[in-house]
Amino acid sequence: MPSALKILIAGGFGAGKTTMVGSVSEITPLSTEEVMTEASLGVDDLSGVESKTTTTVALDFGRITVSSELVLYLFGTPGQERFWFMWNELAAGALGAVVLADTRRLETSFPSVDFFERRGIPFVVAVNRFAGTPDYADEEIREAVDVSADVPVLLCDARVRQSCKEVLVALVQHVMRRRRIAEAVAPPVR
Repeated sequence: MPSALKILIAGGFGAGKTTMVGSVSEITPLSTEEVMTEASLGVDDLSGVESKTTTTVALDFGRITVSSELVLYLFGTPGQERFWFMWNELAAGALGAVVLADTRRLETSFPSVDFFERRGIPFVVAVNRFAGTPDYADEEIREAVDVSADVPVLLCDARVRQSCKEVLVALVQHVMRRRRIAEAVAPPVR
């Protein structure tokens, strides 16, 4: 039986979390996307994503088999503040996370970064490349979202499976690197 690792896909409303889970999952993903109704008017900030008509109300779930010994379970978090109460439950037992950032609304990634930093959950920042958005250097993104130099910042296209796989590989490598460092500085067990 393969080992299973839990990974969260987080980020702001409209950043592409559902798209990422769907494009990389080897199974038909479970999605709790619902049509946005008039009840969201004045509650959800649609600036920059005015054409968005659906939203994740609980989670997205997908799976990717890395090898016969390793399976990644992907859990996409809801992006709107009114659904953030779900995050603690979704984060339980997570190996790490991807913070999917949208440069049109970079400030919407701040709550995800804060959430994972406060809980000590390793994460990478993946900048989803939307058509017509300017390119920014990794250091510009790092400074804008205020993450330390050891947090990987990558470009990705949430619609492209290979791009998403590269982000997941970078996350797993980051987690492994952090664990090696922690083990190297830990006092010996007697």
